[in-house]
Amino acid sequence: MRIPKQEPHALRCAAQRIFRASVIVLLTAGALSCANVGPATRAPIVERTPGAPLARPAGGTPDAEQAPITASGGQAEVAAGMAQPPAAGMQGGEAPAGGQEGAIAGSDAVPPPATSDKIALILPLDVPEFARAAAAVRDGFVDAASAANAKDRVVIIAHGVDGVIPSFESARQRGVSVAVGPLVRDDLKTLVLSGARLPWTLALNQLEGGSPLPPAIYTFPLSVDSDAWMLAKRAQQDGARSIDIVEGDSPLMKRLATAFARAWVANGGTAPAALAFDATPDALTGLHSSLDKEVPDAVLLAMSGEHAALVKPYLGEVTAYASGLVFERPSLASARDLDGVRVVEIPWLLTPDAPAFAALKAPEGDSDSLLRLYALGFDAFRIASAFHAEPPAQFELDGATGHIALDGHRFVREGVLGVYRDGQLVPLEPAP
Repeated sequence: MRIPKQEPHALRCAAQRIFRASVIVLLTAGALSCANVGPATRAPIVERTPGAPLARPAGGTPDAEQAPITASGGQAEVAAGMAQPPAAGMQGGEAPAGGQEGAIAGSDAVPPPATSDKIALILPLDVPEFARAAAAVRDGFVDAASAANAKDRVVIIAHGVDGVIPSFESARQRGVSVAVGPLVRDDLKTLVLSGARLPWTLALNQLEGGSPLPPAIYTFPLSVDSDAWMLAKRAQQDGARSIDIVEGDSPLMKRLATAFARAWVANGGTAPAALAFDATPDALTGLHSSLDKEVPDAVLLAMSGEHAALVKPYLGEVTAYASGLVFERPSLASARDLDGVRVVEIPWLLTPDAPAFAALKAPEGDSDSLLRLYALGFDAFRIASAFHAEPPAQFELDGATGHIALDGHRFVREGVLGVYRDGQLVPLEPAP
C-alpha cells in the first residue's frame, strides 16, 4: 500500500527533560581525563580539552584510527549532518522547548574583535566513534591551509565527550578570528544551550527544524537537505509530475525522503507515495507489481548503493534519482545495475581530476563518506579564511563540495548531478 510521505514531528517530553539535565551536568563537570587517539597526520594537536572519561566496552577500546568504516556508521551520518555524539547522559531528541531561546538570550552579544589571525579547528578527535570522521575533516582543512601558505594560522583543538564547551572557551581566550566546529549535531546543541560567550563560529552541522542560533554562529553543513531540493528541482525539470519514494530505514535515509517530499510539494508537486524497502525477493516482486499498477514518472531511491542496485532492475523504464551522501558507491558489478540512476554528488568525487581540485590530497582507500568529510574540511578552511575582523558580507565559492554561497548565517552548498553509465558515475548533462 502506498502511503503519502509526511514529515515526522513528535517530540518526547521525557527525552527533553533528560537532555536539559545533561546540559547542567556538562556545565558543572570538573576537569577529567580524556582518551587518546592516534597523532595527527598533517598537523600537531595544539591542545586537548578536558572532558568526561569515555565509556569503554568490554574487552577494551579499539584504537580510534582503526575503527571500521561502514556506509551506515558514524562517518556517513556525520557527512550528511545527521550524527549525534555519544555524550554521557544525553539523548538524541530535540532540544527542550524554550531551552535554546533562553540560552541564546545569554549569548546574543557580537563577539569582540579578534586579537590574532588564528583559525581554531575544534573537532571530536578524542571520541572513538567520531575520531576518523574528525581526522578526515582535519586533514582536508590542513591541506587547504597548506595550499594557501597559511598553515601557521591553524590551531587544532581536540576534545572528547563533554569537551566542546571548554574547547570553544579556549578558542575565545586565544582571540581567534573564527572557530570552526562543532562537527556533530548534539555538540552544536550543547554549545547553543550553554549560553557560552563565543568567538565567530563556523559550525559544520545544523540544528533540526531551523532552530535559532546565536548571532556568533554561522553554519556550513554537508547536509542531504540541499541534495533533496536539487533532486526535486531536476526531476521536475526532466518532466516528472508524479514520483514515488522507496526508502530504507536509517535516520539518514528517512531524512532524505522527508526533505525531498517537502521540496517536491513546495515546488508544486503532489505528495509522493512512500514505499518501504525490503530486500527479500517477494518484497521486491511486490514493489514491481505496485509500480506497474500506478506507474510514476520517477522514483527517489533513499537507500544505500547496494540496495539501490537491488531495486533498480524492478523499476522498469522509470527514471530514478538518489543522493550520493546516502550511499557508498557499490562494486563495479553492482554499479552496472545502477545505470541510468541520477545522483547528486560533491564535484570532487564526480570529477576528481579537474584542475580546480589539484590541491586535494586525500589518501587512496578511504570510503566515500570520509572523502566527503575531507572535502568538507578543505572548503571549511576557505570559508574560514574569509572571516577577518568580522564575517564576510558576501561569499561565493566553487568548492570541492559544490557551489557555496552565503545566505544570512548559512553557507549553502549545492552539489552537482551525475548519472551512472556502464557502472561509472559521470557528469549529467544540463536539463533541456
